[in-house]
Amino acid sequence: MTTSPAGPVLGLDFGTTNSVAAIAGDDSTPELVGFDGPASSGPVFRSALCFWQDAAARGGLAVEAGPWAIAEYLSYPQDSRFLQSFKSVAASASFDTASIFTKRYRFEELGRLFLDKLVAHAGAPLAERPRRVVVGRPVEYAGGRPDPVIARQRYDAMFAGFGTEIHYVYEPIGAAFSYASRLTEPATLLVADFGGGTSDFSVVKVAEPGAARRCVPLGHAGIGIAGDRFDYRIIDRLVLPMLGKGGLYRSFDKLLEIPGGHFRDFADWSRLALMRNRRTLDQLRRLQQSAVDGAAIGRMIAVIENELGYPLYDAVGQLKRALSEGDAAHFHFAGAGLEIEAEVTRAEFEGWIAEDVAAVEETVDRALVAAGVQERAIDRVFLTGGTSLTPAIRALFARRFGEAAIMSGDELTSIAHGLALIAQEEDMTPWAA
Repeated sequence: MTTSPAGPVLGLDFGTTNSVAAIAGDDSTPELVGFDGPASSGPVFRSALCFWQDAAARGGLAVEAGPWAIAEYLSYPQDSRFLQSFKSVAASASFDTASIFTKRYRFEELGRLFLDKLVAHAGAPLAERPRRVVVGRPVEYAGGRPDPVIARQRYDAMFAGFGTEIHYVYEPIGAAFSYASRLTEPATLLVADFGGGTSDFSVVKVAEPGAARRCVPLGHAGIGIAGDRFDYRIIDRLVLPMLGKGGLYRSFDKLLEIPGGHFRDFADWSRLALMRNRRTLDQLRRLQQSAVDGAAIGRMIAVIENELGYPLYDAVGQLKRALSEGDAAHFHFAGAGLEIEAEVTRAEFEGWIAEDVAAVEETVDRALVAAGVQERAIDRVFLTGGTSLTPAIRALFARRFGEAAIMSGDELTSIAHGLALIAQEEDMTPWAA
């Protein structure tokens, strides 16, 4: 049994796109930690970092995080390095360090910088180190061949000293705890958590209010497909053809298709900013010289050199949001000599992501099998995470479980709230992942 003396506890949803924290005492209701900064006011702290050169800063590099990182980037984009979705490489054995100007950072070093800024901008609520921190983790990490052992080692190094105790809990279990606090009757609950990097599912048996153990996890499954993958599909269809994808290059007396490696990196938010290094840019310039359409490769180089990853992300996000609300939307991106205008229908977008939605549905089936329950045994489906607002995702669950069973709300904050509730439990053993 893992128990602790009295003191504040913290639930932290360290997300691919956004991070949220909730703090509580032993018996108090958890409260979301708020941030008041440029272009943002509330509990959602963007999972992003911005670096810039500053002789007065330690090591010659200054750094900001969250909405402050976005503000710094927007002020001086070409003089900045803007990193987003860096959680996506947590379980990647191929990721060693990120090259930022003249320094190299390991994942855990980026993570500690991020946490330091999150704490600083939270102010008084996090002025005292929590005696217990419960951190959400995905059921399955993002990336090709994710290694959970590597991810755990990096998380341990990142969160060392953040609290007296550090525990990890599956993110959908946090959401289940939050939703269960609203239930007034027993239920078998399927929690579907759709974030930026992963989609995770837990089946939870919820007992009646006042029960000694309110939530009993029955089974889990996850997949590294979520909002960032949907972004990838948009970039692949609308942007990469303008940057040379599908084009040819000359190799001696042959014309060959340009390999896809640089295009895959460009369409991955966690890797796009890291392409701004001498080795990658030299490779692209050599490719530009041999490409049949050298101007297209030149446009890719210009986007990278001008640090336009965030505006591109913003344009893609605006398109997704518009397609969640209407049957068609306009995509617009302009910068560094590249201008793209396109009309996209919701039907087209759903065709682009159909393969991903099918993989998500297979993962739901795996969660039910792991839990040992039939589809008809699910009383409620709680959808959470920003990507849960995608109509194709909601339609999947409505078809499988019925519209009346689907519940949602607090899409960006439910996990942190639930993790703080779990942190108040006397015994952490049943929840540790």
